[in-house]
Amino acid sequence: MIRNILEMTRKSDLWPGSGNIKSESGWWNITTILIALLVSIPVLTVAANIFVPSGDVWQHLASTVLPDYIKNSLILMFGVGAGVFILGVGNAWLVTMCRFPGSKYFNWLLILPMAVPAYLMAYTYTDFLAYTGPLQNMIRDLTGWGLGDYYFPDVRSIGGAIIMMSFVFFPYVYLITRAAFMEQSNSLLEASRSLGATPLQSFYKIALPLARPSISAGMALALMETLNDFGTVDYFGVQTFTTGIYRTWFGLGERAAAAQLAAFLMIFILFLILLERTSRNRMSLKQETTGRYKRLSVYQLNGWKAWGSTLFCSLPVLIGFLFPTIILTDMMIANFDVAVDSRFLEFSFNTVLVALIAGFVALAVALVMAYGVRLNPNLLTRTATRIGSMGYAIPGSVIAVGILIPFGWVDNTLDSWMRDTLGLSTGLLLSGTIFALIFAYVVRFLAVAYNTVEASLGKVTPSMDEAAEGMGYSFGKILRKIHMPIMSGSLFAAIMLVIVDVIKELPATIIVRPFNFDTLAVQVYRLASDERLAESSGAALAIILVGLVPVFILSRSIARTRKTEEKE
Repeated sequence: MIRNILEMTRKSDLWPGSGNIKSESGWWNITTILIALLVSIPVLTVAANIFVPSGDVWQHLASTVLPDYIKNSLILMFGVGAGVFILGVGNAWLVTMCRFPGSKYFNWLLILPMAVPAYLMAYTYTDFLAYTGPLQNMIRDLTGWGLGDYYFPDVRSIGGAIIMMSFVFFPYVYLITRAAFMEQSNSLLEASRSLGATPLQSFYKIALPLARPSISAGMALALMETLNDFGTVDYFGVQTFTTGIYRTWFGLGERAAAAQLAAFLMIFILFLILLERTSRNRMSLKQETTGRYKRLSVYQLNGWKAWGSTLFCSLPVLIGFLFPTIILTDMMIANFDVAVDSRFLEFSFNTVLVALIAGFVALAVALVMAYGVRLNPNLLTRTATRIGSMGYAIPGSVIAVGILIPFGWVDNTLDSWMRDTLGLSTGLLLSGTIFALIFAYVVRFLAVAYNTVEASLGKVTPSMDEAAEGMGYSFGKILRKIHMPIMSGSLFAAIMLVIVDVIKELPATIIVRPFNFDTLAVQVYRLASDERLAESSGAALAIILVGLVPVFILSRSIARTRKTEEKE
């Protein structure tokens, strides 16, 4: 494949020395394409293993657990989809178009649940709502009831998983939908008012249809995160594709079958990607722009409607962020000696180490790719970079399988050759190493850095490049001396977003990490799985606090959005 790519490039005007474009531009093009192909290896590996014979294992999976994987994954998708739609769209409309007590604070408070990974929600609420937990203990103390005297729903179920994920993933829908509502034509809303439409009628008949592409895009992102989740469904005992991949790989030792399960999961993901891309293309839908740039005319709510809106907006903040944070803080204070010990410091060091390395590597790769597309915006380069940066849409478990299979093959082939030639064993040089873990993180979160860098790079006027070229600057020097200083704020944001995502990542870390190398996320998962949540509270709280970094970045961005005016 690489040979064909190079041959296509050689025949084009982009090959170094062609005379049409500077030689250095051609090398940037080749480097960009090769890097994009390199980070595409996991996805291509999983796709290539679809038709690899897996013996009777696949037939066993298909006749036993595969129907449950499909059913539970679909139930999760529909359940979480409904939850994030109600919470995301409802809150976006209220915060953008209505005024009620606390409304000016909810525009950024509602993104706080993004700082809490879904698996931490599962662990904390299971402990809080369990039979021996604080809530049921209080109920029994107040009523005098005993075991069997009352019904209490089991949070460790697929319904509980849907609720946990809905309150964590709804900000994906909220942020995109709120932006869509703020960009809508004010004249259309004014026209609906003049025709006697109530706020609810304006929402259903005007705002909602126009925002449908944005809503679909946000829901696609939320559902991708739903399919990527491992900690929540594993802890709740819900069999999905992510838990199936892990158990097939480590429980049965069947790599081919695990890769085929991963490929099956990719079918769901590709459908969601297609939905998101289609929705993004439809965002160019034209609407009457008369008065579009006027400040939005908002509805002033009074009485029960105002306080009902405050309650509706408060619930996601309380359930999705405040309660879990308070519970974990209380646990950490009560069990400080075991929650923050020498092992906590060790896991923190491991986490910060791999996060920093992955962040800087992802940023460097994103810079090369984005600048390569800027220099050579041809179809081949743009397609390669899009494929290379699609890892964020692929679950971490799929990427892990797509990395360990080729890395294992390289290790085994090299070890066999060294044994036959020199009588020495090289062992595992790639798989089961920090290098493999860093590579998994870069593949998984490259899109986060790439999209940020690409957007910032696009704001730099081409005339700067032309002036620098006229002064004899090379393309690399232009990037270092001109673009990077201008983009410094965006580069910092990109690397911080990658670091935060790495710290929270669980599925890829569990599968790819080296032996006896645990991060904060893995430690929380292991202790919570052993019902030792109090000991994991320090690590869990640290993950939440770090997760506030992107929330702070997003809140600053929201603060600069278009202002609205109050109107009765």
